[in-house]
Amino acid sequence: MKFTEFEYKRPSFDEYKQNMAALIEEVNSASSASEQINSCKKIFNQLTHIDTLSQIASVRHSINTKDKFYDEENEYWDEFSPLYSEVELGFQKAIVNSQFRPALEEEFSEQYFRITENALKVFSPDIIKETQEENKLVSEYSKLIASAEIEYKGKIYNLSGLGPFTIDKDREVRKEANNLVANFYKENQNAIETIYDKLVKLRHAKAKKLGFDNYVDFSYITLNRTDYNKDMVAEFRQQVKEHIVPIASQLYEDQKNRLGLDTLYYYDLNFEFLSGNATPKGDAHFILNNGEKMYNELSKETKEFFQFMVECELLDLETKSGKEGGGYCTYFYDYKSPFIFSNFNGTAGDIDVLTHEAGHAFQLYNSRHIEIPNLIFSTLESCEIHSMAMEYITWPWMELFFKEETMKYKYTHLGGAIKFIPYGIVVDAFQHFIYSNPEATAKERNAHWRELEKEYLPHKDYGDCKVLDEGGWWFRQAHIFTVPFYYIDYTLAEVCALQYWKKMNHDREQGWRDYLAICQVGGTKSFLELVKLGNLISPFEPGCIASVTSEIENYLSKIDDTQL
Repeated sequence: MKFTEFEYKRPSFDEYKQNMAALIEEVNSASSASEQINSCKKIFNQLTHIDTLSQIASVRHSINTKDKFYDEENEYWDEFSPLYSEVELGFQKAIVNSQFRPALEEEFSEQYFRITENALKVFSPDIIKETQEENKLVSEYSKLIASAEIEYKGKIYNLSGLGPFTIDKDREVRKEANNLVANFYKENQNAIETIYDKLVKLRHAKAKKLGFDNYVDFSYITLNRTDYNKDMVAEFRQQVKEHIVPIASQLYEDQKNRLGLDTLYYYDLNFEFLSGNATPKGDAHFILNNGEKMYNELSKETKEFFQFMVECELLDLETKSGKEGGGYCTYFYDYKSPFIFSNFNGTAGDIDVLTHEAGHAFQLYNSRHIEIPNLIFSTLESCEIHSMAMEYITWPWMELFFKEETMKYKYTHLGGAIKFIPYGIVVDAFQHFIYSNPEATAKERNAHWRELEKEYLPHKDYGDCKVLDEGGWWFRQAHIFTVPFYYIDYTLAEVCALQYWKKMNHDREQGWRDYLAICQVGGTKSFLELVKLGNLISPFEPGCIASVTSEIENYLSKIDDTQL
């Protein structure tokens, strides 16, 4: 079935609650492990159906936030999703305390029980009102960003649409376009800071109600970080500061020199070469056609997967008015179908999104045999290994998209990974500060962001752009608003993905086998278990970062970037 044919009808919560109550009673009264397992599977069918409906509504709303019907459905799910979670609570308690738990763990995996126990720690009927309000505030932020209609050169653009101008060869155009984006956030600064202040206080209140000191500890459990903690993350941040920040700083110095600039201002950072950045040599149709060719040739597994995605129209790629920003991948259980959402705008990022989100979707497609809710997806940092590694695994086909600019793209892509990691660290450290100090003022929050930038991103020079120089860059980082603490995941995963880049350079067949292995187990493994399965070195292990960066520095040093 095509995505447009997927049926959506708002479920009856009362009917669902009644059905679940009967099934939970079945689980509790089971006289054998096999009987209880069968009852659990009936409940899984209920849970996955509700999740499917929720995801269909969410995707269609994000494709067009101006659609009145799905806007109302989005409001419904903002309000009712905590109520559905409350109903599920009874089931979670039943299986965690089951007399047949060893048999259930063997059937559904130990990891399922680890994350179920975590779910019980971070949800209670006592926090339903706060969760409902939190959902509404997140939607308010997303709609505010999607509402951007910025006039430039006689046309109206949303934030994604301005993307090509922000990396234009003409420095004045870059400056104008970047300042227009910054001005949008400046004009909406009060609204953004108000939304965020409410979110922080709501989240802190939720954590306190459930017995946590603050939202930091609450979030680590919510994100199912079962085999590492905030102290290990703090140590990882320190390793990045010592080993990656100096390399990133040198890359920015090289960039400044090849651009012939005295100062590299913030609007220059994404512009890499005087001849212009590498760009795809065609439109979305061109990219999709070459994407099909690429995945057909990569492996039999990717060929089957991508043909399915295209035939079922499970990709919405181009930016348009009213469409939410960014890109993501989700999954519809009832149809065993992943879905890719993005905002193509004619930049190299279009290819990054295609390969990145396809990495997520490929993992989901290869885990379709898993019918247990919460186990089709891995934990978030594991998910990002699938996506980021796919970006490098597809390197041999980049000439299809970039033609004569292929080496320019590879240089920027690999160097960009090094440049990104310190930024990801700033986002993470910022959130640790925010939720450890929930009463901090907006001014204090912005000042702390700027302090972190100076520590990890010392190259950042905002010139005369006051809103950014005073610490307003984080307004545009949606994850900070929508999925708290989901950002260190990207940096941990990037270190793992770069190991796949290294693997594919030395033994492509073994590298692919290792990658396929981690895509076939869904969420049945914790992060460090998945790292081991993929024959990777843990990012927390001393020497891991250096083992990757040394090969990257060697690769980049052999390229004369001044000739690109």
